[in-house]
Amino acid sequence: MWGTIGRVNNRLLIVAALSLGAAVLVLVAVIGNGAWWVLAAIMIALLILAIHDVTQKRHAILRNYPVIGRMRYLLESIRPEIQQYFIERNFDGKPFDRDTRSLVYARAKGLDAHKAFGTERDTSEIGYEFLLHSSAPVNAPEEPPTVRIGGPDCTQPADISLMNISSMSFGSLSANAVVAMNKGAGMGGFIHETGEGGLTKYHRGNGADLFWEIGSGYFGCRNEDGTFSAERFAAKAVLPEVKGITVKLSQGAKPGLGGMLPKEKISKEIAEAREIPMDRDCLSPASHSAFRTPREMVRFIGRLRELSGGKPIGIKFCVGSRVDVLAMCKAMWEERIAPDFIIVDGSEGGTGAAPLEYSDRVGTPLTEGLMLVHNALVGTGLRHMIKLGAAGKVATGSDIVKRLIQGADFTMSARAMMMATGCIQAQKCHTNECPVGVATQDPRLARAVDVEDKSNRVFNYHRLTVREAVQIMASMGVSHPSQLNTRMMRRRVDHLSTRSYASIYHWLRTDELLNDPPAGWDLDWEEADADHFGEHARIDYLTDRNPEWRSELAAPGRDGEQGQAPSALSRAGSSLATKDRIAVEPRDANGVSLSTSPMPSVASLKEGETLYGRTVGRLAQAVGLGKDDDASASPVPGPSGDSAAAAKTDADWSDQSPRRGHADDASELPPEAGARPERQDGEEVSDGDTTGRVEDEPRGEGRVV
Repeated sequence: MWGTIGRVNNRLLIVAALSLGAAVLVLVAVIGNGAWWVLAAIMIALLILAIHDVTQKRHAILRNYPVIGRMRYLLESIRPEIQQYFIERNFDGKPFDRDTRSLVYARAKGLDAHKAFGTERDTSEIGYEFLLHSSAPVNAPEEPPTVRIGGPDCTQPADISLMNISSMSFGSLSANAVVAMNKGAGMGGFIHETGEGGLTKYHRGNGADLFWEIGSGYFGCRNEDGTFSAERFAAKAVLPEVKGITVKLSQGAKPGLGGMLPKEKISKEIAEAREIPMDRDCLSPASHSAFRTPREMVRFIGRLRELSGGKPIGIKFCVGSRVDVLAMCKAMWEERIAPDFIIVDGSEGGTGAAPLEYSDRVGTPLTEGLMLVHNALVGTGLRHMIKLGAAGKVATGSDIVKRLIQGADFTMSARAMMMATGCIQAQKCHTNECPVGVATQDPRLARAVDVEDKSNRVFNYHRLTVREAVQIMASMGVSHPSQLNTRMMRRRVDHLSTRSYASIYHWLRTDELLNDPPAGWDLDWEEADADHFGEHARIDYLTDRNPEWRSELAAPGRDGEQGQAPSALSRAGSSLATKDRIAVEPRDANGVSLSTSPMPSVASLKEGETLYGRTVGRLAQAVGLGKDDDASASPVPGPSGDSAAAAKTDADWSDQSPRRGHADDASELPPEAGARPERQDGEEVSDGDTTGRVEDEPRGEGRVV
């Protein structure tokens, strides 16, 4: 476009044309009708604008194409609207597609949310997931099931819905939006989580049950220096509408990132809600000052439970390192303190503002994170005490059922609740210019949210969505979420086959990590430390201050031929070469490996072999490969778990009724996933032209009522 314009015009030509046009119009206006002065004034204004564009230095496009270049900024300003209303299809919009948004809007208004003529999704697309219905569906229960939150140390358990309002703070949302959601939650009897912005007056007085979220800023329960205040916490935690406390470790959209609220943006209402001064910037650190290790974290949980009078205490985080999750589990066993619930926030979760790199590339997606945490709790014998919540793009009934199958007990939804309140996905939350008044502190815009109307919409949306989730489960032949199992959801792994979640992922059995950690988990379990967060295993090659060439690939005796004494490594290579030319890893006198290479040395290869050749035989057997490798391999033993096992003599901690054997860390499917499924008890498997069932093994998947 600009190249074509450039061939016709340049900036001087544009200015000259405007100057000539202005002069002609002025002359015509002087000698003719006075109406010409209007056109002359417009032309003179354009000439002044062109001169400004040519002389300014901020925008190169305007310097080269004055006036005309401004068309680019005009088109950019309306691009999101053009994309959303005219270009995107019903099923490919992001973050939420048009079908999902339309469903939320229809249910919020109590309208028919049905569609005609079938699905628009590509059911043959790799990654497509679907639920399995039953040939004998059951009737849906009249009242949807609820989930009881409260472990062995909780004296005030709470019953919550399968779907609840996730964390959104006053400050991120307008006062009217918070009140509308709160009233809707009160009408529907589901939980409204406050967000880390504090427990405010807008969260109270509408009959809603609350989960008070506490972040690293400790808003509403902080000392003047920003540290945790036990006295202020206790005063609010005992309020009757506060049904539970959530300690936020990280957020899915920006895990590991703190924040700074400039003093210029701190209004009187925000300062009152967060109990912060208006004349200083407000810091939200990346991590908590009340604890630094998993052990200190669970002790903090115990302290909060005591201060709150025995109410449920939970944690919320986006999964990062699996070692961290296992370290938390070890700390729970060693301290005999466990949270009553854990909310796993997926990296696809929403936020008012986050760097693009964090939203796109940091953190674990909800599917993988949820199954990892569930699997870790099952493997450490803690799952029966701790309820799991899932947060991240939960908007429909099928989303709820999917997360229940993956290991959750309940779900949390934020952006869908915003859409029920009127959000149109304008994605201007961070600009304070939300066009519908939901995510803004501008009173002129916020007045658009009618509290009475929007609270009814939040109520309608929640009621109809949970009812649809219960109806889907009834169509699957179950009347309660505990009857769901991982064989009931399948994923297309290639264009010819699908596999169930039971077959795709490895699901740990109860206490498996305590007794015999399986391969793939054993090293992380061994490294996990209740006194440290993070993966702290040293990588030697990163700490080598004096790097030098090593002689793994040098031919034996080469150093000696050059008049130098053979090195220990060369001598090791010479001896290895005489033993049927089988490559064995060279080690020093102390048994420490001298090689960092996974390949055999050149000298150990037979004629015609290469370092990259795939040989199965004596060489493969020497390095631990071969066709019987899977059967003979034994996992590296982790910690004995004796203290953990002994601890389970306590009655509350020894209840081993497993909820379900669910998920691994959800690693990527191998290329041969469709052709060589893992063995699963009772699962139909195929290998080549044969089909059969694997029997006589205890099931690891499924739920126990």
